[in-house]
Amino acid sequence: MERFKFLPLLGRILIGAPFVMSGLGKLGAYAATVGYIAAMGLPVPPLAFVAAVLVELGGGLLLLSGYRARAVSLAMAVFCVVTAMFFHHNFADQNQMIHFLKNVMMAGGLLQITYFGAGAFSLDARSGRASSRAASLSAS
Repeated sequence: MERFKFLPLLGRILIGAPFVMSGLGKLGAYAATVGYIAAMGLPVPPLAFVAAVLVELGGGLLLLSGYRARAVSLAMAVFCVVTAMFFHHNFADQNQMIHFLKNVMMAGGLLQITYFGAGAFSLDARSGRASSRAASLSAS
């Protein structure tokens, strides 16, 4: 399995990069994003905007670097499920159903990172925080 130790990095890139792109997109469209949040009936849309940007941009960058990946990925998984329920709940609209399922699938991938860690090519591994569950499972 040593030859595949790059796969957690690839997985973090594939999950983290879209979050970074989405966070940057929200920064470039403040009024539209706050308006959409308000239209969904959430309280204090500007605060929800800040929270979304922090999770998407900040969490995405932390995930890409592999810093505190377990805690970050758990927070992002919760974010995915919550946004699916609030923003993609109209299952009569096929597009909304697709977005709901996409959010649920991303939460599943993020929970894998929560359990297994960031992998060998991460800041967590460099600092010794990445005691991999896979390593402990194969040792037993």
